[in-house]
Amino acid sequence: MTGQPAPQNSQSYVPPATAPRRRLTRSQDDRMVAGVCAGLARHLGLDPTLVRLLTVLGVVFGFGSVAIAYLVAWVVLPED
Repeated sequence: MTGQPAPQNSQSYVPPATAPRRRLTRSQDDRMVAGVCAGLARHLGLDPTLVRLLTVLGVVFGFGSVAIAYLVAWVVLPED
């Protein structure tokens, strides 16, 4: 041991590539009412029919809170 520090790596740190951000938008192609469920399904990688079914069940058993969320999403989300 000579007391000399170990040589440093001359390459700088390169962070891993990040995936491009996906925007949550309403669908224009696969819509039943406003395209909110189809846009959410596309964003999450799910089947639109499943999201629609869960939305209807949420409206029926959620005392309207899901219906309010749907209406807000209809107004706030842009179309793709």
